[in-house]
Amino acid sequence: MSKKKNTPLAHGPMKGVGDKANDFKGSIKRLIKELDSYKTSIIISLSLAVLGAILSIVSPNRLRDLTNEITKGLIVDTNNTEKLTKEVMLNINSDSTKKTITNILKEENDSTYKGQLIKKEEKIKLQKTLLNLNNRNFKDIEIPNSVKQILLEEIKIDGIKISSEDQINYILISSKISKDMDSKKIYKQLDKMPNSVKKVIDPKINMSKIKQITLLLICLYVLSALFTYIEQIIMTIVSNKFAKRLRKTISRKINKLPLKYFDKHKSGDILSRVTNDVDMIASTMNHSLATLVSSVTLFFGTIIMMFITNYIMAITAIVSTLFGFIFMAVILSKSQKYFVKKQESLGNLNGHIEEIYSSLNVVKVYNGTEESKKKFNELNEELYDSNMKSQFLSGLMMPLMGFIGNFGYVMVCIVGALLTMNDVISFGVIVAFMAYVRLFTSPLSQIGQAFTQLQATAAASERVFEFLDEEELENESSYKVLNKKDVKGTIEFKNISFTYDGNQKPTIHNFSAIAKPGKKVAIVGPTGAGKTTLVNLLMKFYEINDGDILIDNISIKELSRENIHELFTMVLQDTWVFDGTIKENIIFNKENVSDSDIYKVCKEVGVDHYIKTLSKGYDSNIKDNDSISAGQRQLLTIARGMLEDAPFLILDEATSNVDTRTEELVATAMDKLTKGKTSFIIAHRLSTIKNADLILVMKDGNIIEQGTHDSLIEKNGFYAELYNSQFKLL
Repeated sequence: MSKKKNTPLAHGPMKGVGDKANDFKGSIKRLIKELDSYKTSIIISLSLAVLGAILSIVSPNRLRDLTNEITKGLIVDTNNTEKLTKEVMLNINSDSTKKTITNILKEENDSTYKGQLIKKEEKIKLQKTLLNLNNRNFKDIEIPNSVKQILLEEIKIDGIKISSEDQINYILISSKISKDMDSKKIYKQLDKMPNSVKKVIDPKINMSKIKQITLLLICLYVLSALFTYIEQIIMTIVSNKFAKRLRKTISRKINKLPLKYFDKHKSGDILSRVTNDVDMIASTMNHSLATLVSSVTLFFGTIIMMFITNYIMAITAIVSTLFGFIFMAVILSKSQKYFVKKQESLGNLNGHIEEIYSSLNVVKVYNGTEESKKKFNELNEELYDSNMKSQFLSGLMMPLMGFIGNFGYVMVCIVGALLTMNDVISFGVIVAFMAYVRLFTSPLSQIGQAFTQLQATAAASERVFEFLDEEELENESSYKVLNKKDVKGTIEFKNISFTYDGNQKPTIHNFSAIAKPGKKVAIVGPTGAGKTTLVNLLMKFYEINDGDILIDNISIKELSRENIHELFTMVLQDTWVFDGTIKENIIFNKENVSDSDIYKVCKEVGVDHYIKTLSKGYDSNIKDNDSISAGQRQLLTIARGMLEDAPFLILDEATSNVDTRTEELVATAMDKLTKGKTSFIIAHRLSTIKNADLILVMKDGNIIEQGTHDSLIEKNGFYAELYNSQFKLL
């Protein structure tokens, strides 16, 4: 990662994942740049998401075709009915029919025409029928059978021959069907139709076409699901690989950051960047990114397809659903204050609970139980009120979404029915638009959620990249290396000055001292005098502002931090144990350590008895919690330090958490540990440094006194005052 110099601290420990990014576009651009190595996989995944959405958009129109084909098999073939009626009417009004009627009525008595005998009585019936037709009296229509057979010419529809008699019977039966009749009576009349006519107008299911459309629909749905499945697999792999790479990068970055960075930032904030922020980025990549692309495709694609199918129905669907979304947006905007209040109330209640339970002994000692209960009830009531209102309003989301969808279905059905009655659209179009309404409403909410997620992801990315761009420690690969076996043990402080960032006054000012090989140097002084700071400078945790520190006449500026750390054994006031066995805690990061060495150091520091009381002894698991006391943790830390074979030793308040009796055991162990090593001991209990070869008394960053314990007591100066203050009675 690139190195960023003098990065401004544009964040604080309270900044969380839910915050908006200060630079949304910049954060997203940086995130896209970091994803460059996964570009091909992401493009494939997003392309599959778009293809899946397109297939979903195309499906409703195929469903329309299927519905129309099925509908054709359930109702009379209107196309053939219209064609048949037209052909018959043309036949009736043709010159040939008129000529036939003229020839039949030319003779009054019985006669034969076209091989058909027509009696006089039948001719009279034909004349009455023609007269009634001219008078538009359709009730008394009777055409003799002999005339029916020769009156009209035979016609052919869809390869089916319809005789003259069947044509006339079709007209006679059709004349009895009115618009006021119900479907049962209509179909009863249709059942009386001649067989040839039935073959032409009866419902027919085109199974071949239905199978073809059904197979196409199945293929569309299967391909859409398959594309979505593959897209999810690819994005899951990419997001997890990217998150893994980010965590590795952050882990490497942590080891390259100077200690001053950790002084300015809370460990919880750094941990949140490694866990919550990285998880937010991975989650967005895994779910929201493809969802956003497919939802946008669905949204605009559905609008286009709706207008292509029928613009009136499209306007109906869009207006009805948008009306519902506007209504929902108004309600949710009014409810935002309750969600904010809920989070504030929850934070206040959690803070109160944590405060009371962490100080429960103090609360009970000072009889503060009733007061804490009263405060708890007030905060709990506030949370109850805001939570109830926010939950109620958030619970309206799903019913509102259901209402929007159902309202859209109702409007589509009403308008669609009106258009179907007027033969503007088919029934299948209504079915298609019901599917389009669902496809149109779903992306709107998904797009909103995805953009909200992107806001949070931009904030998370900004925090992660801000951390990765922090100024790193200088590369020390070319520095000198001191072999700890060759070190003689002289350390010299030459006019050291140091000021913490943000402080006006220097913590160490023009400090000079020499620690000779194998000598025990004690550093004492009041709180804030600069004792621990001096050790931190010696360990190169911080860079010196002025002056220099020499180890065997070699400046620590020429030595790498790793090399310096190898030369020192440190036992700090702040103890640390990790989740593991006691043996693993003591050995920590050291190789070729025998069990006998572990037992020996534990006996010397006085922790052996405690370990033997545990069920599994040295193989017992421990954690950094209340199951092990602060004093026991400190003894284990001292034992860990005693195993380190280094020429220099630093003890920073190493016995602050142990009792007086144990302190004597530790002091004896320290004497053995410091033998032959140049040692620096920082202590508030001055009784533990009586045997130091040199005592440096610090105040306000300067050495104001130095010497042995006896000489400083005889001098009766600041050290003597500090020492004697331990025995004063208040």
